[in-house]
Amino acid sequence: MNQQNKSDLLEIFIILAMFMLIIVIYLPVAIWEEETYYEKESRFRMQNINDIQSFFSRLTGGYTSSFSEALAVVNAVRDSTISDSLYNGEQILLINKKKYIVDVNQSYGFEFDTTFGVKSFRKDTLLDTILQISMYSQELGREDTSFIQKKELYNYESLEDFRSILKEEPINRVQAIEYYKTYIPDSINFFCPLTREPFDVKISEDGSTFTVSSPIKTPIIKRHYLLFSFKAKNHGSIKGGRKSWE
Repeated sequence: MNQQNKSDLLEIFIILAMFMLIIVIYLPVAIWEEETYYEKESRFRMQNINDIQSFFSRLTGGYTSSFSEALAVVNAVRDSTISDSLYNGEQILLINKKKYIVDVNQSYGFEFDTTFGVKSFRKDTLLDTILQISMYSQELGREDTSFIQKKELYNYESLEDFRSILKEEPINRVQAIEYYKTYIPDSINFFCPLTREPFDVKISEDGSTFTVSSPIKTPIIKRHYLLFSFKAKNHGSIKGGRKSWE
């Protein structure tokens, strides 16, 4: 083997070594991210199942072993409260030829949106008016000026120390607005995102406690490129509203 062949082999070896180094560094990170995704998604769905059962219990007075039944009732009441602002108190609900007597709280729609919705923020530009007013200061023994919003003027005009409005100026200001992106739970929440199996649900004998848990009984191991493995253990449970992972 001549010197040129040795140089070529060395270059090939360096390239392969760099490729293996990239795999060793980035592939485990990708696997960890995948494991984290399934864990978070599984727990997110269990939380939704628990919340749906909680709403169903408050509406009807008890839990149900049928997720589809609870989902249908909870979503139907939410739709009714949106279409009719007076839809509260004791109501009769008919779904799939089955009658439900539900007790709807006045804040049901708000509670539904804040429970299942995604909290977000946006920035709005608002037109405001700033006033420069003159007030007599007892401490200074003379008139002093201050700046207030025009909507607050009525709080000052009734004071004995109020003198006059010196200046009025419109301004634009940016305000952060908190709101919830609407999310309507659906049947996909009842299935584990990794195994595609239904979550395990259980109602205590006295009907007072609802439990939802991951269907993963033994760790799931999947090989990636021979050297690495995707591993997923049981993702926990929620019993009586208490999460096992907190």
